[in-house]
Amino acid sequence: MDAEPCWKCLDWKKELANNVVTIDQLKQYATFSPQEEATLREVAKVHPVNIPRYYLSLIDKNDPNDPIRRMCFPDAEELVVAGSMGATTADPYGDDKHDKGNGVLHKYDCTALLITTECCAMHCRHCFRRRIVGHSSQQTLRNFAGALQYIADNPKINNVILSGGDPLTLATPVLQKMLEGLAEIDHVDFVRIGTRIPVTYPLRIFEDALMDALRAFAERKALYIATHYNHAREITLTSTEAIKRLRLCGATINNQAVLLRGVNDSVEDIVELMNRLLSIGVNPYYLYQCMPVSRVRHHFQLPLKQGIAIVDKAKAQLSGYGKRFKYIIGHDIGKLEICGISEGNIVLKQMHARIGHEEQASRIIIQKLADDAGWVEL
Repeated sequence: MDAEPCWKCLDWKKELANNVVTIDQLKQYATFSPQEEATLREVAKVHPVNIPRYYLSLIDKNDPNDPIRRMCFPDAEELVVAGSMGATTADPYGDDKHDKGNGVLHKYDCTALLITTECCAMHCRHCFRRRIVGHSSQQTLRNFAGALQYIADNPKINNVILSGGDPLTLATPVLQKMLEGLAEIDHVDFVRIGTRIPVTYPLRIFEDALMDALRAFAERKALYIATHYNHAREITLTSTEAIKRLRLCGATINNQAVLLRGVNDSVEDIVELMNRLLSIGVNPYYLYQCMPVSRVRHHFQLPLKQGIAIVDKAKAQLSGYGKRFKYIIGHDIGKLEICGISEGNIVLKQMHARIGHEEQASRIIIQKLADDAGWVEL
């Protein structure tokens, strides 16, 4: 077997060209029967394959149920649009309803989200924006000056999320221009960058020009980076060093994980993930219930009662810092904190309310919950 490369030594742009993007390339990393191969080719037509060599190196090839593999390999179950867990949608978070054009989503008064790109370093199989990622989309930012003007014209917006796709796949000068523009708006107090790059493609973080751009912004406004580690095995030496570089730039790092069947669906998985995150200076922030996404819900979503039991038992084993994360439903109506189960009812607290529905903020919602329910209808 060839020696593993020095990942942080590689040119991040050139290495992206080595991503595995076809089933033929994937056959170099796994063995498929002719029928499996034919099925996976159909899956790839719906959600393209795109896996960095770095992330492939984390897979245990001797384990057919490896959680890393499950998050990046196409699966025949993706052909099931809606299965045993219930109905699905291509847009579970209601992005389309809050689309202001030119990549701007404005769901909550104080927050604007920019779909900066449809590109990611890896196409995660559980992606809730898979209708955009890897495809040309009208919902992607095309004119930054226009997006900047929308934010400037809405003084209630005190923070902006750079999302996608993955904003850290953008060329550094492009990202730098965005950050500089946002820093000039007085009423924007802080910026969040949502990225899975430190997890799936940490070599990107070793570009000094990127660090300079982030540091320059962090000296003017608060900078937060939301990572997306789902499993403790994603926290490698290279990834840990990438996180250290981001912290040295002045960024606060929070993690948003997703509870996924076959990936992190045990008490031990959650405890190890949260403890490892804290050990590298990343704050456990959210653990999302897997959304009812078309071709995702059927094989990744857990029943809510099972999820609540896992989270409750995990938190009992974690320190105060480890148990600070909230178990969340990212709902069309707004974020809902899952507080627990009482007499067969799920107890939720609405954390955020959509523009025009401010009276719903902080309300308590109690609803009957079937044993196999993976979502709530409100």
